Amino acid sequence: MGMLCAVSFNRYGRLYYLDPGEFRPQVGDRVLVSTDDGPEVAECVWAAQWVGEDTDGFPKLAGLAGDDDLRRDELLRRRKAEAKVAAKRLIRDHSLPMKVVAVDHVLGTDGDGDRTTIYFTAPHRVDFRSLVRDLGATLHCRVELRQLSARDSARVQGGIGSCGRDLCCATFLTDFEPVTIRMAKDQDLPLNPLRISGACGRLMCCLKYEHPLYARFAESAPSVGSRVTTPEGDGRVVAHSVPKDAVIVRMDADGSRCSCSRASVCGPRQAHEERYSES
Repeated sequence: MGMLCAVSFNRYGRLYYLDPGEFRPQVGDRVLVSTDDGPEVAECVWAAQWVGEDTDGFPKLAGLAGDDDLRRDELLRRRKAEAKVAAKRLIRDHSLPMKVVAVDHVLGTDGDGDRTTIYFTAPHRVDFRSLVRDLGATLHCRVELRQLSARDSARVQGGIGSCGRDLCCATFLTDFEPVTIRMAKDQDLPLNPLRISGACGRLMCCLKYEHPLYARFAESAPSVGSRVTTPEGDGRVVAHSVPKDAVIVRMDADGSRCSCSRASVCGPRQAHEERYSES
């Protein structure tokens, strides 16, 4: 048992959970988070509180942001905005099929100069060597360009999914797990790309969330078309209702349909009831 707090580097961005240590940040406080490029300013969106899980593996909060840290953060944000505007203008001047997604700027330390990393998307590989030279001359720092995939682009930009909530990849997902069209078929979802694709244009990551439930249901439930005996009589399975853990049965007596729990029409359950009802 330990304490955890959640911070975000951007409003409505991904949450990072940290061990507050000796600090007790409140919602809205500016805190320092250790990164590969040194401590950066983030906003506390979940105040430090006790949790039941073991917190030994979580990174430690570096501290509370001071005035100098806030001024440095403001400078970084201004440099990022300037780099984004310059990159868009030069891309247009070079007539390159590129779209700027995000910009990262690192202030120079220990003799190293500033470094700007520009993330972009493009339909294919792009020769941007001349663009890098012009960007370096304009921004007066070392410039790197990195092309992102469709999923990484959605993660960086963020957005709202078809469910009305913030994108999973931009808030809590840390890794992209394989998602296949078979998962959509197993869940009886329409195979319309507009219905099962996310903001990135790829299959929605959430198709994987409930797939294990559907797989376990299919292992024990009678298949569609099979004959079963229900408490209401004999019939034929015409559909599944996985969220209700039930099957839809068309009754032989009058052709009506009824919803029966999976347990009531499964062979093992029926054999169990027959055995003990006779005894």
